[in-house]
Amino acid sequence: MNLKDCPHNRFNPLTNEWILVSPHRAQRPWQGKVEKSAPDRRPAYDPACYLCPGNSRVGGSRNPAYENTFVFDNDFQALLADIPADSMNEGQLLVAHSERGLCRVICFSPRHDVTLALMDQSDIVKVVEVWTAQYKELCAIDFISYIQIFENRGDLMGCSNPHPHGQIWCNEHVPVIPAAETASQREYLHKNGRCLLCDYAALERARGERIIFENNNFIALVPFWASWPFETMLLPKFHAADIAGLSPEQKNDFADALRRMGIRFDNLFATNFPYSMGIHQRPCDTEAHDEWHFHLHYLPPLLRSAAIRKFMVGYELLAMPQRDITAEESARRLAACSETHYTKE
Repeated sequence: MNLKDCPHNRFNPLTNEWILVSPHRAQRPWQGKVEKSAPDRRPAYDPACYLCPGNSRVGGSRNPAYENTFVFDNDFQALLADIPADSMNEGQLLVAHSERGLCRVICFSPRHDVTLALMDQSDIVKVVEVWTAQYKELCAIDFISYIQIFENRGDLMGCSNPHPHGQIWCNEHVPVIPAAETASQREYLHKNGRCLLCDYAALERARGERIIFENNNFIALVPFWASWPFETMLLPKFHAADIAGLSPEQKNDFADALRRMGIRFDNLFATNFPYSMGIHQRPCDTEAHDEWHFHLHYLPPLLRSAAIRKFMVGYELLAMPQRDITAEESARRLAACSETHYTKE
């Protein structure tokens, strides 16, 4: 197939969905000036920030003088643990059921002026260790079925505070996208007797077209079926259903991949690169989930510069996702980025 020039549909085996790729529309996608944003200069401590150590939060609680990471229950939770079980079904058309859950916030660092891209690798390891500990703790709660760990970075992604932090939302039922990934991985294992993402990682490494970088334990790549212009995945080279059993070496390599990917994103358009990032891993129900291979998704909105973003509109909202720049071109541009942060060059 001529994937470089001709319109075509690409299949996402994780969600059983398709995306339209129109590469001919992007034959000259990077013409003109690429604008740089003003440097994001923030103090190491902001007395007005409700996430900085020692400060009061909006709900009235005061943060401790934390020195590394800090976890607390979200003051404005989207999910609540103490609600009654209830449901409705009117003619199979008006259907709803109650949804219990928990929401937590993780401050990555006491410093107000850093991001994962600017943190020392040893400090990112501490973030990975908190993710691991929280996953284990929350999975032990009897009514929790899924743990979604994620970070919204930047104003464009609705981040309400620039202090480096992420969130954990825990659901009573498995949400739509992880449920789709569960079904697809299970079907692939049943049909082929092998792990879907183990096979996919091996294929991508053999072809090398969409690999950004790799270390001993992780691969960073633009997935063949990516919807967003610079969508990226971090895939472990080893098979693991979740992050609970990571060895010290694997945690260190995970932190290395997070730091290096963050730097490349920032360097792409010389900006504090916005994205939504999250870990997908096995549900916390009573099943073994041998089909699951944990991974991390980056979903960033920027298209041509720090000031030009992609919107899902028109055809994409009414028909199916569509992109102009190919996954191969996105991977090439990200792979070409320096791993020295642009603010330090």
